[in-house]
Amino acid sequence: MPSATYTLFRNAILSEQQVVCSYDGRPRELCPHIIGTNKNGEEVVLAWQFAGESSGRLPQWRCLKLTGVRDARTRQGRWHEGGLHRTRQTCVSAIDLDINVHVRKRR
Repeated sequence: MPSATYTLFRNAILSEQQVVCSYDGRPRELCPHIIGTNKNGEEVVLAWQFAGESSGRLPQWRCLKLTGVRDARTRQGRWHEGGLHRTRQTCVSAIDLDINVHVRKRR
């Protein structure tokens, strides 16, 4: 059974909503694109971080282990797509939902 955080991020992908949360002690503003599990079976999400704090430059792709996400909530706002994530992403091994395959393809 998926965690509550997993469900929140999955629903954010389906409705193209931003997610605001804390990760590694830093506030993050994200648009999640792919969710599933990594090679160790941990729940993970590949998201475009467009604002908040980071150890590197923003915007950029982020791979988040959902066990490390705190105080996540969705919000309305402009959807940020980032660069093409199909360029050999290694974050999510077992993909449950990919915005480009499951959401945008239906339009």
